[in-house]
Amino acid sequence: MTVEGTRTDAGLRPSLSDALIARIVELIRADGLGPGDRLPAVRVLAERFAVAQPTMREALRQLQATGAIDIRHGSGMYVMAALDRVVIANPNPPTLGGVQAAQLLDARLLIEPYLAGLAARHRNARSSATLHATLDQAERHLSGDDGLLHNANTTFHLQVAQASGHGILHEVLDSLLSVHAAEQRAILHIFDDRARDHEEHRSVLAAIDAGDEPLAQSLMRQHLEDVADVVHRRLPSLRQSADPKKIDERLER
Repeated sequence: MTVEGTRTDAGLRPSLSDALIARIVELIRADGLGPGDRLPAVRVLAERFAVAQPTMREALRQLQATGAIDIRHGSGMYVMAALDRVVIANPNPPTLGGVQAAQLLDARLLIEPYLAGLAARHRNARSSATLHATLDQAERHLSGDDGLLHNANTTFHLQVAQASGHGILHEVLDSLLSVHAAEQRAILHIFDDRARDHEEHRSVLAAIDAGDEPLAQSLMRQHLEDVADVVHRRLPSLRQSADPKKIDERLER
């Protein structure tokens, strides 16, 4: 199976790169490889597709950047769950500031209430148990480490999205929260009411457990609106600073 013909240098034309990446993905699917399965070595893949090893490495690095594979030095290359994603996060996101934190919440308000409603409609014992375990974990960190609490809260929102069964919107939300993790931590700091945040999460989960789609939508919307209201009220005073760096410093304290 030839992709490159006699070309042996490491430079990649866009068409060559795209074709080689597509063939690697075809190979993964044809061989039935799933998340965690190991790929053949670079040398083996290069011989199979009749390309130079540097060319193959470049294509594999591009797949790694999208999260489709994981290259572990000294161990090998492994298939990742992101292989089948339609929406992916930018692996090199820009540094954003306070205004983007507010816009992030606006975007989430358009997506998450709908997903919470779907989660209630499609509720099942497995997803419910997962959500309860995550909120139990968050509760243990209410008076502790900001990072651990942030991770648990973010996981809860993503698990609600996953429980909705809407794969594309789950990927959109996952990408938003991955790229804007710093803004999410700033939002947690600005809102600064851990107990209230947690109780609102519990209320959303109760509505999901009850299969009450309108209530789950309403409670998720109210939860995000509460947070957005605090952030929007705080941001005008933050924007009064003439120095953008000072705005970001105040957000991240």
